[in-house]
Amino acid sequence: MKVLLICNDFYHPGNVPIEGIAPLKEKGFNFDIITDAGNFKPSDLQNYPVVIIVKSDQVNHEDKTSWKTAEVQKAFTEFVEKGGGLMAIHSGTVKGENTQELDNLIGCRFLFHPPSADITVQPVKPHPVTEGVGMFCEHDEHYHLEILAPDADILIASYSPGHGDESKYEEDPVRNTPQCICPAGFVRTQGKGRVCVLTPGHNVPVWHNKHFQRTLENAINWCAGK
Repeated sequence: MKVLLICNDFYHPGNVPIEGIAPLKEKGFNFDIITDAGNFKPSDLQNYPVVIIVKSDQVNHEDKTSWKTAEVQKAFTEFVEKGGGLMAIHSGTVKGENTQELDNLIGCRFLFHPPSADITVQPVKPHPVTEGVGMFCEHDEHYHLEILAPDADILIASYSPGHGDESKYEEDPVRNTPQCICPAGFVRTQGKGRVCVLTPGHNVPVWHNKHFQRTLENAINWCAGK
């Protein structure tokens, strides 16, 4: 199956997801990769059953200008509504200044993360995306999300321990907590298409964890309608 990966921003170099997806090639996936969104054309979407975004609203690692133009966002919406599969992983959930249409399509937006720590990730609901996936723990950024989609079906949760610096968030009781459980994976549909969001993935070992690899494999197949 052909899959398009769009990645690479200032805080999330493209080599991480590129190395992360490498083992999946043995599962029959063929990846085309765009690390410079200046090379992305909305018409590219029609060539793929599934597109993965691991990229905030920055053209590339050095160019922080926006790539999620109104034309691009409309193209993603039409792609999904006509039956395409969209995955947003880790920084793919980070909003831009004017990305409301794409944020709503993905179904969430990134709020913040505390300092990196050993994060426990666990399936919480049976679903094709979580089939054969077990609990795992890796050093990662623990993403906290604002869920936008009423139909977001949460399948995976993540647990973050206290970090000792919660006092700097005293103005926000949600952040000022010794521990927190957050959505780490959910699915939704729009039109004829499917969307899957996964928040782990800041470091290569997370991607290479056997349980996350299985999650990725399952999610790509589910987004493709399999």
